[in-house]
Amino acid sequence: MGRVFRITLEGSVYSCKHCLTHLALLDDIISKAFHCRHGKAYLFEKVVNISVGEKEDRMMMTGMHTVVDIFCVGCGSIVGWKYESAHEKTQKYKEGKFILERFQVLGPDGSNYMVSHEAMVSGSDADNSSM
Repeated sequence: MGRVFRITLEGSVYSCKHCLTHLALLDDIISKAFHCRHGKAYLFEKVVNISVGEKEDRMMMTGMHTVVDIFCVGCGSIVGWKYESAHEKTQKYKEGKFILERFQVLGPDGSNYMVSHEAMVSGSDADNSSM
């Protein structure tokens, strides 16, 4: 295995809460209206310093999607997923976009999102399917 090179981002950065590896810029957020099993999740245009898992079909709150889990290259922690394809026409805007689970990342101000039992929801996806 070769050496892992990490990209250092400039500006307001979301980073892995475990190893502080930079993952995304505040400016690349498309929506904060998403949820995962552990609470809030944000949809991003671009994410860096990740590796991807195997493609799988997942039923989410807004329908069936083909996704790959994404992992921090610094420590290997799962930090979210990437939408490979959406099976519903109204969800096509998600294709090629990334979800970062808020409880797995530190915000630009160093804030950490804490998981509450009330935040646990069945399935994962946007609050509403129209954007």
